[in-house]
Amino acid sequence: MRRGIAATALVASLALAATACGGDSDSGDKADGPVTITWWDTSNATNEAPTYKALVKEFEAANKDIKVDYVNVPFDQAQNKFDTAAGSKGAPDVLRSEVGWTPAFAKKGFFLPLDGTEALADQSEFKPNLIEQAKYEGKTYGVPFTTDTLAFVYNKELFEKAGVEAPKTWDDLKKAAATIKEKTGVDGYWGSTAGYYAQPFLYGEGTDTVDVDAKKITVKSPEAKKAYGTWLDLFEGKGLHKADTTADAYAHIQDAFVNGKVASIIQGPWEITNFYKGSAFKDKNNLGIATVPAGSAGKAGAPTGGHNLSVYAGSTEAKQKAALKFVNFMTSAKAQETIALKNSTLPTRDDAYTDKVKADPGIAGYQTVLGAAQPRPALPEYSSLWGPLDDELPQIAGGKESLDKGLGDAETAIAKLVPDFSK
Repeated sequence: MRRGIAATALVASLALAATACGGDSDSGDKADGPVTITWWDTSNATNEAPTYKALVKEFEAANKDIKVDYVNVPFDQAQNKFDTAAGSKGAPDVLRSEVGWTPAFAKKGFFLPLDGTEALADQSEFKPNLIEQAKYEGKTYGVPFTTDTLAFVYNKELFEKAGVEAPKTWDDLKKAAATIKEKTGVDGYWGSTAGYYAQPFLYGEGTDTVDVDAKKITVKSPEAKKAYGTWLDLFEGKGLHKADTTADAYAHIQDAFVNGKVASIIQGPWEITNFYKGSAFKDKNNLGIATVPAGSAGKAGAPTGGHNLSVYAGSTEAKQKAALKFVNFMTSAKAQETIALKNSTLPTRDDAYTDKVKADPGIAGYQTVLGAAQPRPALPEYSSLWGPLDDELPQIAGGKESLDKGLGDAETAIAKLVPDFSK
């Protein structure tokens, strides 16, 4: 990393020091003119970005001394693009950072610690688990902007016809799926083979792919094997849809659910607007949302996802001050309410869940499961650990590999990502 960036990151929480490096927009600022900051927004350019652009204009109108250069960067390109820019020149002053990127960029010294700054003036209003996963080595490097988690989503009409309720455990789900199939002719549940969607099974057994504190890879531990065994069992049986290992599996599962061809799936709130486009949810109130079922350890929960707003440590003092004010505005209760109403995304602070916001049954339903969401460990490599599982789990679910071999191969691949962890 560049020394200018590293030095700023170390002292920024105490005082915003000017650094030797900065974004390309430096040359556009005049001593007596407005400060121009650049924001890289990584949201969907069609469905979400228009709301953010409108909020930028509102911010500029209220802050005549600050201009915001809004840039929409495709999500799948943003991480690498920012990594390159922050190591040289031209990085944005504010980044909409996926929660998994936050500790990784903080470790490199690219993000400004925000504790005690204007950006985190309302810290007590944010959900504690979201603040926790914006931290790295005890300091906070992002303000929660949007959040999500996985939930058990179900078709209330089909469940009522079958006389079953939302399951509390995975065993309950197996029984409910069989009853739904018998009573309605529709499969009761269709699971995903993606690593992220298998995470709740690990939490249900009180484990994870790695133990960060012990610096140990646990994807083959007895608890993990039990978790993945439960996950695997839900692809075979009455009312349980067989595993889809094709490249279009996500779309197939989603389409089946929104059109009433399967009664339940595990899904996140990013699909709320698409749920309502399906024939099964013309009546929005038919969408049931519950915490994912618990495992044998009696635990239920799913990974916390979403995005933070982070400030570039390499910007000038003036730009950092402007960026902090902008982040505070964009994460305010008023802005969060606007974003939720326009984009159907989940606010990150409790005071943004107004009556208007909770009138959307999808948002109201997901709010109830956020308390069980588990923050990701402050491990910079954590998000990349799902990659090996995305490779191996479809092979296991498709019967091409045994559970032991697949998890063994995943363990080998994970060991390369965290070489200082033991097996």
